[in-house]
Amino acid sequence: MPADLLFYGIRHHGPGSARRLVEALAAARPAAVLIEGPADASDLLPMLADPGLRTPVALLAYAEEDPAQASFFPFAEYSPEFQAARWAVANNAVLRFIDLPATDRLGERLAGAPEEALEEDEVSRDPIGILAAAAGYADGESWWSDVIEESASGLPVFAAVAEAMAALRAEAGPPSPREAAREAHMRLEIARAAKESDGPVAVVCGAWHVPGLREKRSHAEDRALLKGRPKAKAKLTWAPWTAPRLARGSGYGAGVIAPGWCAHLWDSHDAADRASTWLARIARVMRERGHFVSTASVIEAQRLGVALAAMRERPHPGFEELRDAAIACLCHGESAVWHDIAAELLIGADVGAIPEGTPLAPLLEDLQRQQKAVRLKPEALEKPLTLDLRSDSGLARSTLLHRLAALDVPWGRLADAGRSRGTFRENWVLAWQPEFSVRLVENLVHGATIADAAGARLAEAMRGEPALGPLAGLLRSAMIAVLPQAAEIGTALLETRAALTSDALALLAALPPMAEILRYGEARAGTAEHLAALMPRIAVQAALALPYAARNLDAEASSTLRDAILAAEAAIQLAQLDAETVAAWHGALATMLEDEQATQLVAGAAGRLLYEGEQIGAEAAAALLQRRLSPGIAVAQAAGFFEGFLAGAGQRLIHDAALRQAVDGWMLGLEEDSFVANLPLFRRVFSDLDRQERRRLMDAARGQAEASARGYRLLPGAAALWPAHEARIRALIEAGAPR
Repeated sequence: MPADLLFYGIRHHGPGSARRLVEALAAARPAAVLIEGPADASDLLPMLADPGLRTPVALLAYAEEDPAQASFFPFAEYSPEFQAARWAVANNAVLRFIDLPATDRLGERLAGAPEEALEEDEVSRDPIGILAAAAGYADGESWWSDVIEESASGLPVFAAVAEAMAALRAEAGPPSPREAAREAHMRLEIARAAKESDGPVAVVCGAWHVPGLREKRSHAEDRALLKGRPKAKAKLTWAPWTAPRLARGSGYGAGVIAPGWCAHLWDSHDAADRASTWLARIARVMRERGHFVSTASVIEAQRLGVALAAMRERPHPGFEELRDAAIACLCHGESAVWHDIAAELLIGADVGAIPEGTPLAPLLEDLQRQQKAVRLKPEALEKPLTLDLRSDSGLARSTLLHRLAALDVPWGRLADAGRSRGTFRENWVLAWQPEFSVRLVENLVHGATIADAAGARLAEAMRGEPALGPLAGLLRSAMIAVLPQAAEIGTALLETRAALTSDALALLAALPPMAEILRYGEARAGTAEHLAALMPRIAVQAALALPYAARNLDAEASSTLRDAILAAEAAIQLAQLDAETVAAWHGALATMLEDEQATQLVAGAAGRLLYEGEQIGAEAAAALLQRRLSPGIAVAQAAGFFEGFLAGAGQRLIHDAALRQAVDGWMLGLEEDSFVANLPLFRRVFSDLDRQERRRLMDAARGQAEASARGYRLLPGAAALWPAHEARIRALIEAGAPR
């Protein structure tokens, strides 16, 4: 090979390596820059120098026949490869990737090739750790940071790293077949570039590969290693990445411990001010969170960080020393305060951006257009967003988020939509993840725009969904995402399948999503009118089938049916169905209540709903409970009715003396063994009562006045005295305050 080959062994995402590399390139002025990366993506490399690109970004490669098979190659501002590409573009040098093409890795996946196991020998598994141990360090991260990332500038470091790696590889075992193929491909690409170049050729690669790329091998031998490897058609583009996904804790093998600290190292050109500026940043973030931080405390933290570095025999304070100093001096020793700000400082929330001219998959392009249209910026950390659906902007944002959710791209997570402040408000929590880009690519089979793909995906799911409840849920998703064609398909399927089934549980499960649809009709005009007649029909069908479905059930089935009945009752009330439908529903509940074969848990729930719906009065309800809990009834059956009637409604016993008396008499009449056996049941029934309500219930059970805890006393004859008292108060109010 020619003598003007320059090898620069770097660490991926190492700010010190990046700074040293830029200095070395500026000194050597190579005519070509070769970078470790998929060779078939070389045409995309110049885009890294586009002013419209903002890091972090990732090279996305996916298989045409199966987009789920995808690979990411991330780049940060402080990545040596990123800086090498920008230098090459700025200096008109030839710029290429030289690693195995993405078609090779994707071909292995599509062929079902097993993942290669890690090398067994310790040197291959952790070469930096071996060097760190030889230097007296406890871990490789600290050693590399001290020697490379945070040390003073000096060009000979690349030669020293190459020499160290050569010594390590001499002790290591042979590379795996894939690693051998990678280095063979890179050697061939380097030889081709050296032959074509009129000047020095710079090779930027992982430090471990430098000895392998310098090794003299014949071209025939290298080509033999590449022969017969599987290939797959692939597409490549740039995609936004996020700072949290650069962290090793996210599962990214080549990641760094603290991306925020690495960015600070890259931005800090003066090593002397590195610690003070980092501590000043910590102080700013703490002040923004409402913590008091004095300048004197920051000065003390810097002194402590320097002292800790000296004690640990490190040349400069690293983020570990500054973290410990900040906890001691700024957080008053409270590590919880540090953990409150650590993610923002050490990880960050940056999301990259790619230039407008970048070739993208159609769905990614459509997403970028819509993000600009609705003015929603993707961010990595969770961010709350409240939308008012009465405004055009709020409705447009909600529609986009719902459509993405239908595509299994949960950029936004919906919380208590329309429940706390009415049907015109939605509360979201937004957090963008890089893998969402891959999911959008996977959904290209459904359409080229987000609306088309979401509608087609939901329609396909509807056709394959036999159960009415999930089908109604998919229909609701189509309606709130404003996908009219999918909604029409779902409505027709729901109507057809409801007409062909007599399964009460399936019919009941369809009612809650339909009620949600009718409620959303207020905020999303025109989406729910055609369901106004369908839901009453399904409710009547469910009412007809319900009495037969409630007979002779086991514990699990009765609990499932009870929950479905309660949910259906809430849906019927929410949808405000017509009086005839409500009457049919109440008739079914009354039939279950009187049916001797009905499971007692379900019958108790029916009795409670009739009582709450004022279909039976208070005295009749108390007599019903007294009869169902009488000594002549088996304890197991009585317990079932008791749970069905009162579970979730224990507050009624505080105010209803007749009901309380019936329950009290039943409990007092239980044998000790039966009472102990039913304690879990009692706990479940009264679990929704808070401490104050439990105290009031105990007071009422002991015969004390309900309001005694507040100091009030009910006077004898108060009912007769009240009209005159009320008239006097009204007269005073109408007369007004004296002027």
